[in-house]
Amino acid sequence: MPTLRTVTLGCKVNQYETEFIREGLLRLGYRNAGKDEPADLCIVNTCTVTGEGDLKSRKAVRQLARGNPDAEIVVMGCYATRSPEEVAALPGVVEVLTDKRKLPDFLARRGLIDVPGGISSFGARHRAYVKVQDGCRLRCSYCIIPSVRPVLASRQVEEVLAEVRRLLENGYREIVLTGIHLGHYGVDLRKQWATGPRPNLAHLLTRIAALNGDFRVRLSSLEAVELTPELIAAIGNHPDRVCPHLHISMQSGSDAVLARMRRRYTSSRFVARCGQVKESLDWPALTTDVIVGFPGETDADFETTCRVAEQVGFSKIHVFRFSPRQGTPAAAMQDQVPTRVVQQRAAELAGLGNLLRHRYFESLLGRSMQVLLESPLRDYPGMLVGTSERYVPVETPGEPGLIGRLIRVTAKRLSGDRVMAD
Repeated sequence: MPTLRTVTLGCKVNQYETEFIREGLLRLGYRNAGKDEPADLCIVNTCTVTGEGDLKSRKAVRQLARGNPDAEIVVMGCYATRSPEEVAALPGVVEVLTDKRKLPDFLARRGLIDVPGGISSFGARHRAYVKVQDGCRLRCSYCIIPSVRPVLASRQVEEVLAEVRRLLENGYREIVLTGIHLGHYGVDLRKQWATGPRPNLAHLLTRIAALNGDFRVRLSSLEAVELTPELIAAIGNHPDRVCPHLHISMQSGSDAVLARMRRRYTSSRFVARCGQVKESLDWPALTTDVIVGFPGETDADFETTCRVAEQVGFSKIHVFRFSPRQGTPAAAMQDQVPTRVVQQRAAELAGLGNLLRHRYFESLLGRSMQVLLESPLRDYPGMLVGTSERYVPVETPGEPGLIGRLIRVTAKRLSGDRVMAD
């Protein structure tokens, strides 16, 4: 039986697409290679969001070629799409897949007659990612992704529902809806739906929430302008099924910086939309991404970003230091911020993020939480670790047989970056 090894870099969409390929190859008779066992076929799913992503992708291919000298190496993903000749020249590479829409064709060429319409498992995890959308057209000045995934493509609602049902039947208790631009789900389907419900994310979420079973749904990253009253209502109408956690990418709190980034909102509009979410949902967790050191960012711009972050009250801030991405307008902008200043600002914002996170965790004490139990706590028998609906790590007493289940607990106290519950 031929052996298979997969390596994935980058986003949730990449992780889903690797699982799609892996599941198809397992149907063909492959099996996952053991830890120290050489593989006959290696799949590398690459990332090109940053130059470091390119570097890590090349490193992964070279390491696989050394560790699996007789393997065929197939490379896919955004870096493969962006630089196919560069990827093809790496050791051991026999094929470069430049178009993610052609993954079923790859499996068919390998001999799979019944190509799956989706996935039915997601490894040993207890949550599963479901890709419902691909492509982005926004052209933010710092981002390379629209050049490698420019075509908007949304999956049909019934296809998504069938996939979610399979995952629930196989024991997954959290479904994470993801896409390259999740908020644009359905934009390309509107012509097909001349009548009936609008094909948008709110409609899809409502249909999934109506499925039978003990599970919950989480949305991955969204844009503030896409948090429509309809979508907020769809979340609020299913409080025990849809997680009150939204990852809303802010990137900067300065209007001047946002304009240079080519973002579609002002800071006041962003704050207002977050306020609408807080008013409509039950104590939601809002997480975000922020880029520090964008070209031309002044001390005043950065301070404004910090004030806006505190005003919103994020429960987590992912801090990214700007690095020029060749091929994007931002890479050629004047007034690049010195590395030392970028590092200082990143450290300061990370400190603020930790403070805001602690405040949010404190606000949960005494509240009931729905927790997905995921693993035993090492060195502490009888204790389990899980994640709450508000994306908070939780420790609680429990037996190993509870792992993989959703339970209700009460937040009692904080311990480091976790909530202790019973």
